[in-house]
Amino acid sequence: MTGPSRGPALPQERRLVTEIPGPRSRELMARKQAAVAQGVGTVMPVFAARAGGGVLQDVDGNSFIDLGSGIAVTTVGNSAEAVVRRAAEQLERFTHTCAMVTPYEGYVEVCEELARLTPGDHEKRSVLLNSGAEAVENAVKIARAYTGRQAVVVFDHAYHGRTNLTMALTAKNMPYKHGFGPFAPEVYRVPVAYPFRWPTGPDNCAEEAAAQVIDQITKQVGADNVAAVVIEPILGEGGFIEPAKGFLPRVERFARDNGIVLVADEIQSGFCRTGQWFACEDEGVVPDLITTAKGIAGGLPLAAVTGRAEIMDAVHSGGLGGTYGGNPVACAAALGAIETMRELDLNARARRIEEVMKGRLTALREKFGVIGEVRGRGAMLAVELVRPGTKEPDPESTAAVARHCHRSGVLVLTTGTYGNVVRFLPPLVIGEDLLNEGLDVLAEAFAGLG
Repeated sequence: MTGPSRGPALPQERRLVTEIPGPRSRELMARKQAAVAQGVGTVMPVFAARAGGGVLQDVDGNSFIDLGSGIAVTTVGNSAEAVVRRAAEQLERFTHTCAMVTPYEGYVEVCEELARLTPGDHEKRSVLLNSGAEAVENAVKIARAYTGRQAVVVFDHAYHGRTNLTMALTAKNMPYKHGFGPFAPEVYRVPVAYPFRWPTGPDNCAEEAAAQVIDQITKQVGADNVAAVVIEPILGEGGFIEPAKGFLPRVERFARDNGIVLVADEIQSGFCRTGQWFACEDEGVVPDLITTAKGIAGGLPLAAVTGRAEIMDAVHSGGLGGTYGGNPVACAAALGAIETMRELDLNARARRIEEVMKGRLTALREKFGVIGEVRGRGAMLAVELVRPGTKEPDPESTAAVARHCHRSGVLVLTTGTYGNVVRFLPPLVIGEDLLNEGLDVLAEAFAGLG
């Protein structure tokens, strides 16, 4: 007797057999509301049963085109063969020992891969953790230990997590920070080079934003007090903002000249998502520390801080770690995910997705005035929606577009400080026909705005 098709064996098609959500999903949602904290939100009110390749199938048998990848997590697709194989083999050996008690080879192998893959040819070390927020928090700890300083500089529109410190680092109040203060001190926010919204225009953005950053740090914080500058090379929850060219290198030089640790938060943008292993490579930026999570392990919880050996080793023995950090099954999955990325050349796949999607999205922008900008790199792309003829954010149309896509069998995500950005994070293994079909539905959604 054969079981249901799994993972990549799922038919790669969009197919709706019930209303959305269907009866089984509605039943499960009622159970969720009775058992799960109300603060745990839901983007799409359907319950997953299987997923693989570029599709997600719900408990009612509906099959959706996945343009979200679990928020950039299932980069190699759900249930990728090498991820499942390596994780299953590890499950049969042991599930946990705690790497701080009796270590295991998988932890070391992942750290060796991170040393090879992350930018820069300097000697590196890594620590493995559970989540992106935990990685960012540990990066700050490490920077403070190394520099003996306390201040941390972050940027407008930044998102770095939901712990107390990372909420302080995050810019957006609702839903991430509202009602949860007080927050950790010694955090200072400066402008980011946001070309679409820069007051004097995109051509001036990089130079003027960098000058403002340097001026504010120098005058308001004091460069000698700053332990770390933490930045996303492409800002994620802030709206997939790609800083104007030249801005990141200027920030990097300022940090180097002042003994400040530059931390690149690549949690959403890393591991082939932008057509390179890491987004900061686009302008040759080599961070001192780099934080990773999401796409690293094919859907299992794993995160890391990787950086210069002298910085990472500044922390006293026992100062880094955690009971579940670098879980052996998650490490095995990460090695399977990296194997898949290499074997399928997922950087090239991401660049091809950009070629297909940017052409289609640009055509939509020319047709629909509600689309203010198309932006992003690789398979990390977005459209920002505005009131036609202005730059006034239009979150209502953004929500309407997402609802149409969801009802029509295409999973998309929204984001942005103003709630007016539709973002696209398809699995890098998605078929081109499926990708184009998803874009056809998106076009219908814009046409239906009226």
